[in-house]
Amino acid sequence: MKIRYLKRKDIDTAKWDNCIARSVNGIVYAFSWYLDIMAKRWDALIGDDYRAVFPLTYNTKYGIRYVYQPSFTQQLGLFSTTRANNALLSAFLDAIPKHFRLIDIKLNTHLNVDYPPANIITRVTYHLDLTEPYDLLSSRYSKNHRRNLSKAAASGITVVKGISTQELLELKKNNMVVPLRRKHLDILNKLINSSIDNGTGELYGVYTAENKLCAGALFLCSNAKAIYLLASISDEGRNTRAMFALLDNYIKSNSGSDIILDFEGSNIESVARFYAGFGASPCEYSHIVINRLPWFIKLFR
Repeated sequence: MKIRYLKRKDIDTAKWDNCIARSVNGIVYAFSWYLDIMAKRWDALIGDDYRAVFPLTYNTKYGIRYVYQPSFTQQLGLFSTTRANNALLSAFLDAIPKHFRLIDIKLNTHLNVDYPPANIITRVTYHLDLTEPYDLLSSRYSKNHRRNLSKAAASGITVVKGISTQELLELKKNNMVVPLRRKHLDILNKLINSSIDNGTGELYGVYTAENKLCAGALFLCSNAKAIYLLASISDEGRNTRAMFALLDNYIKSNSGSDIILDFEGSNIESVARFYAGFGASPCEYSHIVINRLPWFIKLFR
């Protein structure tokens, strides 16, 4: 396969998005609209006539260009309209231009990498196949999750699909341990609105008996995969077990569909246990670091 390096301005957006849509491992993070919002800058490697693509989301620090993983973008890497093997992945990694002195990215779950120049760290996300009926899916919930769902129902909360962007962002802003800057809120606002406009995004919220929003999340759905993103909850939401109810509602609403629900992590034990309690299974992906920095810079990295 002939691999070319193209700057963002030279990428054929229609061909790019068509490749992601048809890729066996396509995911919402890799569409051009998502990358344009979340990445500071990005170029790409193109295989043949967009049969395979590899986004290079990059930035510059102290005059050094490096490839990094944008926020709220768990997986990227190689995307191909035919199943990619390690030889193809290695060829794309070899083709990353030398002016990128550090590559620190996370690949998607379909890619098994064996690449000696890279330091490879295994990460874990959690997947739940929603193809079965709700009765079967919910029967696999843990006892603790069923108990928390009973508490949620008794508290009088209500799950609603279609809350506003502003409501979710206000909830997130008011319940962050580390406050979000205005520019980050503006980016998330654009992400939510763009996803809703193009049909990939759905907002869910949970209201208390007093009609106060206490939990919310964005679900992004493409390529038969739904991503659980921007989850936010207040203290009242925690007390009423609101997020248990929100996810149960989403699972029930989409049961029997050809969708994999991706919980987006995590390696944190308590968070992983929360996802596993819904019957989700761990799914590994690779975090790779290729360090081409001079030795004297490596010492201070």
